[in-house]
Amino acid sequence: MQNRSVTQSSYFSQETEAERLNQLCVCVTLDRPAILGNLANLLGDKADEILSSTAWQQFFSNAAVFVPDQDLDQMQAIVQALEAAAALPDYRRRVLSWGPGNAQLNPGPAGALMGYDFHLGEDGPRLIEVNTNAGGAFLNAILARAQLQCCGGSKRVAWAEDFDAAVIAQFESEWRAQRGSGRPERIAIVDDQPTEQHLYPEFRLAQQLLENNGIDTLILSPSDLRYESGVLYNGDKRIDLVYNRLVDFGLEASEHTDLRSAWLGGGAVITPNPYTHALLADKRNLAVLSDRAILMEWGLSAKNAGLLHRGIPRSVQVTTDNAKELWQQRRRWFFKPVAGHGSKGVYRGSKLTKSTFARILESDYIAQAFVPPSERQVLVDGEREMLKVDVRLYTYRGALLLAAARLYRGQTTNFRTPGGGFAPILLK
Repeated sequence: MQNRSVTQSSYFSQETEAERLNQLCVCVTLDRPAILGNLANLLGDKADEILSSTAWQQFFSNAAVFVPDQDLDQMQAIVQALEAAAALPDYRRRVLSWGPGNAQLNPGPAGALMGYDFHLGEDGPRLIEVNTNAGGAFLNAILARAQLQCCGGSKRVAWAEDFDAAVIAQFESEWRAQRGSGRPERIAIVDDQPTEQHLYPEFRLAQQLLENNGIDTLILSPSDLRYESGVLYNGDKRIDLVYNRLVDFGLEASEHTDLRSAWLGGGAVITPNPYTHALLADKRNLAVLSDRAILMEWGLSAKNAGLLHRGIPRSVQVTTDNAKELWQQRRRWFFKPVAGHGSKGVYRGSKLTKSTFARILESDYIAQAFVPPSERQVLVDGEREMLKVDVRLYTYRGALLLAAARLYRGQTTNFRTPGGGFAPILLK
């Protein structure tokens, strides 16, 4: 036992305080009665319907995740470097060349509530994905307000000084980017069958926040919309701005005809929109964003190109030309569909079969160098368990709105892991 203790002591002396707490602290930091009360107040007449289900409880882990301040700084620097790259004319020409036809229009909005997903490792944060319809920000804001102290002491939650005000300012900024002045009178939060969506409670939270700040807000399906004479309507109500939560990123589906017409005709401000997705979140973009030489050739500073080279795992498009090499080295790679979402159709190379790889070759995929996630110890039914961690930064125009973690078991993030779910980031 003495040798084991010495070994542990030596090991922990080389770790950061945040890493030690993630490995050892099993405090329950979530005040569930407080979050229940906050949700009941904010959800209003829908509270009983939503909170009577146990599903909402799976959104939230009892534990917080500790992150060093310098890691958060590094993640923000990577985000800002990526958005600097996205402003380069040559970059835009390259990534729009493989974007859908509906993505060629740029009316000005930058994209509300962008999401940047990271794995944290010994060599620092690694950006594994960019999302334009990143879910969870409003739920995480509620979560951050219901935290208890733990053995880690009093630490800062990683979010904007005033999250609510920053969100309202963001939607007003999106409006002005296309309309020039003023603010939207009515916003529609749009998703397919929104009341059936797993994150429907978040739509209600967003609706309440917007209405509390004087903006009439509806939660609608695309079938509730009508485009007529250059205006988008729900019944007789004009829709000024659409907070778009659809995973039809190019608005190409036939059931989204009216919304697509409003986008192409400028009848409503739509955020995020097909242009933003093509510019920032198409997974094929990662292949050029991780290529330092081409970014510098296009005019990105050496500093920013270096940040992206180190901060984005090497990514390549899967083709018949590199298929043999990728198959032979498959354990080094993670395979993702170009148009995928919600971890659907993703494969860890080490678990890939030949038949699945054959299907990948027939589809549009990228291969991304595998970066293992960090871990967080939690208590589940009184037993200690290690769960995987990823970190999401919610941003607007490169500025941080909120940072949060997701705890999970398995190949990809999910909300089915006991003890898992969203977790606040506490900075150390």
